[in-house]
Amino acid sequence: MTEVKNNNSATASRRSGIKIMGQLIVLVKPLLPIMLAAIVLGVIGFLCAIFLTILGGMILLKILAEFGHADIFAVAGQIFPDAKLSVLFVALFVMAVLRGVLHYGEQYCNHFIAFKLLAIIRHKVFAALRKLCPAKLEGRDKGNLISIITSDIELLEVFYAHTISPIVIGIVCSIIMTIFIGFQAIPAGILAACAYIVVGAIMPLVMGRRGAKDGMEFRDSFGDLNSFVLDSLRGLDETIQYRAGEKRAEQLTDRSNGLAKLQKRLNGHATVQGALTNLIILLFSVGMLFLMISLWQNGTADFSQVVIATIAMMGSFGPVVALASLSNNLNQTLASGERVLSVLEEEPQVYEVFDGVDVTFEGANVESVNFAYGEEQILHDVSLELPKGKVVGIHGVSGSGKSTLLKLLMRFWDVQDGKVQISGKNVRDLNTSNLRHMESYVTQETILFHDTIANNIGLAKEDATREEIMEAAKKASIHDFIMTLPKGYDTPVGELGDTLSGGERQRIGIARAFLHNAPFLLLDEPTSNLDSLNEGIILKSLQEAKEDQTIILVSHRASTMGIADVVYHMDNGRKS
Repeated sequence: MTEVKNNNSATASRRSGIKIMGQLIVLVKPLLPIMLAAIVLGVIGFLCAIFLTILGGMILLKILAEFGHADIFAVAGQIFPDAKLSVLFVALFVMAVLRGVLHYGEQYCNHFIAFKLLAIIRHKVFAALRKLCPAKLEGRDKGNLISIITSDIELLEVFYAHTISPIVIGIVCSIIMTIFIGFQAIPAGILAACAYIVVGAIMPLVMGRRGAKDGMEFRDSFGDLNSFVLDSLRGLDETIQYRAGEKRAEQLTDRSNGLAKLQKRLNGHATVQGALTNLIILLFSVGMLFLMISLWQNGTADFSQVVIATIAMMGSFGPVVALASLSNNLNQTLASGERVLSVLEEEPQVYEVFDGVDVTFEGANVESVNFAYGEEQILHDVSLELPKGKVVGIHGVSGSGKSTLLKLLMRFWDVQDGKVQISGKNVRDLNTSNLRHMESYVTQETILFHDTIANNIGLAKEDATREEIMEAAKKASIHDFIMTLPKGYDTPVGELGDTLSGGERQRIGIARAFLHNAPFLLLDEPTSNLDSLNEGIILKSLQEAKEDQTIILVSHRASTMGIADVVYHMDNGRKS
């Protein structure tokens, strides 16, 4: 049996950039052939670009050897001794065209991989969030979650499209060019290897460490800003009512300015790195020229080797410059990767059960239950009997633990002590799908999706017919209202149901429960937003439904308890 694990987030301490990259690279495995194709195309493309200049230098040497001073260019004349200049120029043109075609192919493969993987990661994140619901997401900063789901995942496109293959391409091209330059002169090959290591490895690592903290701080601040904007939009009516708009605007400006300062710091890191990289490339290029001239003067290299080695050095930094510039965006990308991986690795508070038992509903009971949210004790030694075919009322003031009791029956949370049973079986031992099939839960705040009324009600039953939806709406006393709307059941509701009143949203939630038609119906303040007339209609429907359903009715209204067969009173987490 799967057990509940209570542990902190897997990323209590932030992991290193190398570890984040390693975990992100693992996701590429299903698309490895395409990644290899991108690397091969990239390597050949960069070599075409590099050898364009080298070939140009060789052609120039051949021309000078044929028409210049024999004592200087004698050896240069041996370059392509049988090749015509026209053939060499054609080769130059072909390499230029290939460079463009191969670069396009590389980018196409990289972006194909990136967008495929982003879809996979989104699927994994939503699956992880579903497992974390609702226990681990209650009270979680929703704006920050939205930032992770949207901008953080989107930013990973930089990693998959512009990081993995450039790193491999840079390494392979550097090895090839080190060997090529080493054939001109071994000291030149050693100097080239040092140059590639400094520009492509040491510089990105050093500068990456400098900007890593700012990168993570920027992503966290960006998520906080999203939360603030989302809260501001939701609370716009209250802001206007209490004339808090100016203060809210100042707070938004302060947060935006803070984010801008972080962005400025990141841009500063990028500027410094770019300048240092260019300076190092210049120094190594000049160093190669002086080294080869020295070797020429010592008689250990001929003039053609001086020219070719120097040109090769100057024109071969493209792949490693791409690596050097990675750290500019990589800090934010790795910060985003850290945030996404944190969600994927977070352990649920309650695990779904797939290898348990299935039962038919024959009643429920709660035995000696204690439950606390962290250090806050909510329920103290609570025991209830919930017999089949009865309406059980749970009455008490706000904060007495009524809603928490329903969440334990739904197994949104697990008890610390005692047990919750359905049909004599602990809910921990029941398959989660079986438990959800047996129960309908109407919360205090009904959430509506940006869809039609029919689809919002039909959420409770995947294959529901229009007739079944209408029948459920009639039981919930919402049908007549729906029929007054211009499009009836096809009327779209606003985001979060803002176009409907609280009572209308609540009745749609009750209609969902009727449509689901589960044998165990849990209602949390189902009539709190209704007038007495609609409350009476719904209570009458509930009383008629008890022949087929067991109903738990939670309310602070004494009038709502009128239909209950038995009423339990809750006071400070205790049953009386």
